[in-house]
Amino acid sequence: MEYTHLGRTGLQVSRICLGTMNFGQFTTEADSFKIMDKALELGINFFDTANVYGWDKGVGLTESIIGNWLAQGNRRDKIVLATKVHGKMGEGVNDRKLSAYHIRKACEDSLRRLKTDHIDLYQMHHIDRETPWEEIWQAMEQLVREGKIIYVGSSNFAAWNIVEAAYTAKQHQFMGLVSEQSIYSLRNRHIELEVIPACKAMGLGLIPWSPIGGGLLGGVLDKINDGQRRSREQLQKSIEKLRPQIEAYEKLCKEINLRPADVAVAWTLRNPVVTAPIVGPRTVGQFEQNVTAASIKLTDEVLKKLDEIWPGPGNQAPEAYAW
Repeated sequence: MEYTHLGRTGLQVSRICLGTMNFGQFTTEADSFKIMDKALELGINFFDTANVYGWDKGVGLTESIIGNWLAQGNRRDKIVLATKVHGKMGEGVNDRKLSAYHIRKACEDSLRRLKTDHIDLYQMHHIDRETPWEEIWQAMEQLVREGKIIYVGSSNFAAWNIVEAAYTAKQHQFMGLVSEQSIYSLRNRHIELEVIPACKAMGLGLIPWSPIGGGLLGGVLDKINDGQRRSREQLQKSIEKLRPQIEAYEKLCKEINLRPADVAVAWTLRNPVVTAPIVGPRTVGQFEQNVTAASIKLTDEVLKKLDEIWPGPGNQAPEAYAW
């Protein structure tokens, strides 16, 4: 497995990030343990979760499953553990967003569920436009001083949010953000306009989520034809809307003899701003397949064809593509 720095930090993480969103919701605790065991076996050291994961099965459930796995011993120092804060965690008026009060309480609760004394990357899951940056950074800096978190990242931030956060942190002589987690795939390239250039300028590592485009880049036509995927209404609408592109994409993948999902993940990795795309397997078999993408190097010819099938948003300055 290849490793890279997390943004401008000295921390080394694997080029594939294990996303745990399905743990507890669609994947049993026993199978989640097997996936995490396999991650260590394959050299994957970057694990991503969030305090809200678990949904109707119970928010915090996914963190609890990871905590139970870590409690088996001799594993915590082998992984870089990332989680998130912002989402609604209770019925109280302060059980959400990024007030200093909620950040501190949410961190303590995540540490308890994860059965660890520190979080390596603590990410703001969404922007909070009602809380001033001075308050947010005061809370984060206090957690760093106490050794409860090491680095701070963002998720789903606009470029302006990233820049504002960076400069406010600098004014307070705090390291600030080291990473941004954004939706990014061949299907969804809008962050190339501003977010990616902002990450590059600020020295942030980009952690793409949904690199397979919600399943549309994973060989969806063949899976539907084979009866392997349940026909969901929203998915079906997306397929019909994008069918010409999906057909061209799957045809190209067959021509180069690569799985569509692997091509999609490998495409994100060709961008040097990207630290590690998140793959969220439901089974060990899916995870083993996802990891192979890290070793795929797409040729210039293939990249050109992918751009023709899934063009970028355009309008950006030429240097935005100078990766």
